[in-house]
Amino acid sequence: MTGPTGDVLPGPALAGPTEADWAAAVAAVRRLPTGARVLLVCHVNPDGDALGSMLGFGLGLRRLGVRQLQATFPGPPEVPEPLRWLPGLDLLVPAAEAYPDPDLVVCFDAASASRLGELADRLDTAGEALVLDHHASNTGFGRLHLVDPGAAATSVVAEELLGRLDVPLDAEIAACLYVALTTDTGSFRFEATTPAVHQLAARLLATGIRPGDISRQVFDTRPFGAVRLFGEVLGRAVLDCPAAAGHGLVWTYATMDDLVRHDQRPYVLESLIDSVRCTAEADVACVLKQVGPEEWAVSLRSKGAVDVSRVAMALGGGGHRFAAGFTGLGSAQKVLGRIRAELDGALITS
Repeated sequence: MTGPTGDVLPGPALAGPTEADWAAAVAAVRRLPTGARVLLVCHVNPDGDALGSMLGFGLGLRRLGVRQLQATFPGPPEVPEPLRWLPGLDLLVPAAEAYPDPDLVVCFDAASASRLGELADRLDTAGEALVLDHHASNTGFGRLHLVDPGAAATSVVAEELLGRLDVPLDAEIAACLYVALTTDTGSFRFEATTPAVHQLAARLLATGIRPGDISRQVFDTRPFGAVRLFGEVLGRAVLDCPAAAGHGLVWTYATMDDLVRHDQRPYVLESLIDSVRCTAEADVACVLKQVGPEEWAVSLRSKGAVDVSRVAMALGGGGHRFAAGFTGLGSAQKVLGRIRAELDGALITS
């Protein structure tokens, strides 16, 4: 059964990779002939996990001797400024220059083929297609799957595959994977932060990377214009206490005009949800970021009473129980109305 984008619709909850899945993924890399072309792809508007996992794995492939190696993502080839120091950025090419028919394509942190935009056709033209992901809403696209919904970040999957390929961690690989791990765990504050997450962080830190420096660059540095923009957008936040069966919803929106007025790039809005979700009176937080005349990139967060992935999936997106997103069409109020209508049905009862 397929959805409107051609993606396979989600089935039963994924249990994570089997030993056969790991063996197939290792074999796909090991059997690459000399001179093979490998294309690494992550989702549109890449975040720290998508970009960090992809570049960290790419550096690992380079250590294995893969020379014809590209990394890319759909849309404008713009890396968010807080991530422009990452090792491995020399692997990046614009989507238009990516290998049209690679021997192997590896996808990172994308729950569906639609998240790969104009690069989704590589799943068909590549000799082999491997998917690394951690979203429970993953649609099962591609031919080989390492999808672990129990993993805190896609970097957890990438690091295990590198280990099974006998690629030792070095400081460059570790920096990429650490950025990925810290961004998707909210600096180790989110529910997915398990003992295994801290053990992985310890292995990464043992390579000599400096967590304080990384955190300052990724989380604690933004232009003054972005600070002013945040103040304006937070000033229009709305608290809707009756929403989500009384658990509460807090939401706000940022327009393209806001970005122009403050001379900011869209990436600065990615961390805005963290300033909204701390509202004590609301379980659910929502930020609408305008990307077109009547098109919004919607971020959803929950503190535990609501499974926001169910809301996002009902509206064409996906994610996790406590963090999800989708693309909304129409006015901000119309998109918000659709979200509000789905919240009661997404309550977590056990």
